[in-house]
Amino acid sequence: MSRNRGPSIEDVAREAGVSVATVSRALRGLPNVAEGTRIRVQAIADKMNYRADPSAARLATGRTHLVQLVTPTVDGWYFSRFLAGAIDHLISRGYEAISHPVENPEQRELFLAELLRLEKRVDGLIVVDLNISEEAAAQLHSAGIRVVTAGFRTQKFPAVIVDDYRVGFMATEHLLHGGHSRIGLISGEPNHPLAFSVPGLRLAGYTGALAASGIPIDTSLEQSGFFTAEGGRRAMERLLALDDPPTGVFVMSDEMAFGAWRALQDRGLSWSDVAIIGVDDHELAALVGLTTVRLAPREVGTASAERLLRLIDDDGDFTPGVDAVDVANAARSEGIELVVRSSTVRT
Repeated sequence: MSRNRGPSIEDVAREAGVSVATVSRALRGLPNVAEGTRIRVQAIADKMNYRADPSAARLATGRTHLVQLVTPTVDGWYFSRFLAGAIDHLISRGYEAISHPVENPEQRELFLAELLRLEKRVDGLIVVDLNISEEAAAQLHSAGIRVVTAGFRTQKFPAVIVDDYRVGFMATEHLLHGGHSRIGLISGEPNHPLAFSVPGLRLAGYTGALAASGIPIDTSLEQSGFFTAEGGRRAMERLLALDDPPTGVFVMSDEMAFGAWRALQDRGLSWSDVAIIGVDDHELAALVGLTTVRLAPREVGTASAERLLRLIDDDGDFTPGVDAVDVANAARSEGIELVVRSSTVRT
């Protein structure tokens, strides 16, 4: 007994009077398709209840329609939302996505070596905050692997960058405008083996804002919180134990800020005693009244995915220094903004 087959891409192309390639491009939202044609093809596909067959697309185009996303972790607040934005966008464009956590330099080098041996298994790669070397980037480029980086730049591939210097400057400047001159800092993990650039850029923003106000840098006010709530609590305890503790603290993530807030509570203190500003606008920030610099991780993930799809469509054509993507300006309207709540408002 034969099975009824559903409509094929050839059926849609025949009904629309266009080529199979045009149908594929129209349904995936790719450029170089007239808007009228795109609308007509989509309407015909919907009417026929056509659903793309990934295996057929692979045979027709020589592509896997698979993208790999590489992050230091998949369960941190920022990274999980970055992944959600990127994966949602890739799926909407007919691609599948897999995520791969890389937690240390050894894992990073092993992953890149394996990728070079099996470069045809994916159409592209999004690498987030892993600072691959220029040598490794050159090897990937020579192998024809399409890559977009997020959070750092290379000479070989386009990058999606958020202005983390501005994040640190904005947070510190807000405390300065609130009348604080002794401002503490709770940062991430010092000398992390993966050499993340974000903490250093936010630190530079913090010191830059202080210098602009003529306030000398006091390194005793800088403590590491390791980007965890417990780390933030312990870092705040160390700051409070100083002979001259800060009256305001810039915390590089909301998760660490929640721990810092707990340390205040444990001492019977409140926001009016020590002002705190975080980064991210975590879902719980509004519940506890935490002032924060709101980021847009989903939007950054979406921008990274879209840039990679354009790179794939352009067959890897990229001119360093000309086509690099910087979403800092767009993110200012989308999410990089100061959100003032009770944690920095003196009563």
